[in-house]
Amino acid sequence: MADPIILAEGLHKHFGEVHALRGLDLAVPAGTVCGVLGPNGAGKTTAVNILATLMDPDAGHARIAGLDVVREADRVRSVIGLAGQFAAVDEKLTGRGNLRMFGRLYHLPRRQVHQRADELLERFGLMEAADRQVRGYSGGMRRRLDLVASLILRPQVLFLDEPTTGLDPRSRGEIWDCVRELVAEGTTVLLTTQYLDEADQLADDIAVVDYGRVIADGTPDQLKSTIGNRFDVVVEDPALLPQASAVLHRLTGAEPTGTGENSLSVPSADGTVRVSALVRELDRAGIEVADVSLRRPTLDEVFLRLTDRSAPADTDTETDGDAPAGARADDRVKDHA
Repeated sequence: MADPIILAEGLHKHFGEVHALRGLDLAVPAGTVCGVLGPNGAGKTTAVNILATLMDPDAGHARIAGLDVVREADRVRSVIGLAGQFAAVDEKLTGRGNLRMFGRLYHLPRRQVHQRADELLERFGLMEAADRQVRGYSGGMRRRLDLVASLILRPQVLFLDEPTTGLDPRSRGEIWDCVRELVAEGTTVLLTTQYLDEADQLADDIAVVDYGRVIADGTPDQLKSTIGNRFDVVVEDPALLPQASAVLHRLTGAEPTGTGENSLSVPSADGTVRVSALVRELDRAGIEVADVSLRRPTLDEVFLRLTDRSAPADTDTETDGDAPAGARADDRVKDHA
């Protein structure tokens, strides 16, 4: 089996008294998308910053394409690209001007810079806006230009730190298409995101990070299988929800949860209960249903199940794990709608 192109082993990082990373391990095969999920302050951005040579770990080590991120940082920077949460492009320059500026910062020959800029603008649908100032771009176009700028050096590994935050669905879809195209050509992508449907759509493998370490990993399907399928029941009369809940509990042995004013959801246990049997028992109890379905859990449900726990005894919980010491802790879980 080939060595992973991204490898992190036992990464630790402190900001004053805050322990942002606590032995984080990660291995990403070449040519894949690894989605890194976690609550605010879990350590995701700190891990990306270390892997992208923007900060050094306090302990542990990491390699990108076989290169040590600390001892060979300059060589690592020649094989990676990075696009963060906020577009880093200059609003006063044109789209073409921004790409040429990034090329010059990488000390590429002028002719190569011009050729590469035009190639990327054409490839990612920005040629028509190439000579317009970026201040006139939409949010989606700016984020796409920022992504394009990270590709000037044809990186083997691309780090995307919440690249679609705040974008509308159409713009998010455009970024997704860009990512899929890059991966199809062999680029490896490490993606942090607050949108779990984004990870579900793009990631080959997912690492869930909390309190500075990976607490679960696997394909989206593997992670979903850890909590099993669910029954969703919608009753015609909300007044009968308690009776419906009792029927579901009796059949599955699990405690149903309310998901709306007239709906319930419950794990399907070991899969021995069929939808037909559930409908039959509800009918016997005199409960008229509008809908009964068996479905796979969403990645949101997996995420909330994995991260819905108390902090370890040795974890500082007063401060956001990705922030410098003294910063106030953000909410532990974002809205993943």
